[in-house]
Amino acid sequence: QVQLIESGGGLVQAGGSLRLSCVASGDTFTRYAMGWFRQAPGKEREFVAGISMSGSHTYYADSVKGRFTMSRDNAKNTVHLQMNSLKSEDTAVYYCAATSGSLSIVVVTTSLRYNYWGQGTQVTVSS
Repeated sequence: QVQLIESGGGLVQAGGSLRLSCVASGDTFTRYAMGWFRQAPGKEREFVAGISMSGSHTYYADSVKGRFTMSRDNAKNTVHLQMNSLKSEDTAVYYCAATSGSLSIVVVTTSLRYNYWGQGTQVTVSS
């Protein structure tokens, strides 16, 4: 099993930036493809970004493409989500997730495929 702890959320003005981090423990980090999801009040959880086990491939939701960047540091068991040009519609609880069993270059975008989830970190963008 793997445990995930997110950090870096907070309150920021529209147009600003935040960097989320997720530290994994409990298992070999490179066995897991990683993803970021978010859930706004009254809405379903949605995919934001994903990265393959090797870190060679990433994929983004259209709503964040060009503004968000996901990366991983396998030596530190950490993934990051750099969020720039934030908009009020980015306000949500952001969750880090991990899934095993994929090929090393595969990015998983479906929440049902993820086995492990962090507790979430709140991101609030004021307009």
